[in-house]
Amino acid sequence: MRALVLRFDAPLASFGGVRIDNHGVVERFPGTSMLTGLLANALGWRHGEADRLTELQGRVTFAARWDVPPIRLIDYHTVDLGQPKMMGYPSSSEKAAGWTTWGFLEERAGGTAKKAIHERYQHYWADGVLTLALTLKGEGQPFLEDLEAALRYPARPLFLGRKACLPSRPLVDPLQPMVEGEDLRQIISAIPLLHRGEPAPSRVEVCWPGELGLEGMSGQLREVFDLRDWKNQVASGSRLQAEGWVAWAGEVMPA
Repeated sequence: MRALVLRFDAPLASFGGVRIDNHGVVERFPGTSMLTGLLANALGWRHGEADRLTELQGRVTFAARWDVPPIRLIDYHTVDLGQPKMMGYPSSSEKAAGWTTWGFLEERAGGTAKKAIHERYQHYWADGVLTLALTLKGEGQPFLEDLEAALRYPARPLFLGRKACLPSRPLVDPLQPMVEGEDLRQIISAIPLLHRGEPAPSRVEVCWPGELGLEGMSGQLREVFDLRDWKNQVASGSRLQAEGWVAWAGEVMPA
């Protein structure tokens, strides 16, 4: 098996999970749909290409490891929908409305919420370094080499989850962009660890596909809801993922 080695090093990263009320929570590791979107964005694909995106999502599989554990950061957002500028536009018959990212007005119905102050809490991972080994199941395009080329020279700017999460280094590992191994568990255990400061950790936090089991890991099999219905633009589907800690006695490099 061959895998593409990516290094996610950024001031902020957001691996979005299932939203809970007004909290935009994050998962501990990237999701399959997030990685699909990242790769498609680098390739220059568009949101409307649902069949293409669905096929790519079905092929993406990965293992990930926190080389530098992140800090959880919560960003507080608020908006007063009762402000005059938020209450109406001539083209909306003076009803409360706001511009959407799709370029048209969306009217707000009756009730107290249409003039309320809304609060949101957006969760992020801050100052972490994550190593990811990514491969593609099955045959066909794109190939791993296509993904490597696209991530080196992306069609659009790339971000790690939300658009504010810009990487601070190229995503493709400069020294070892492609690696081979028996499976993703073996591959993620062989990629050199990036670390800041001393001493190097004696264990690291990892994940890999659930079908590889928990051998060598102190952890659990967990159902993660990280798949997307690209045609209808909604979260849809889950898979099993092994998550936990493994001992580390391998190579360590400065981050």
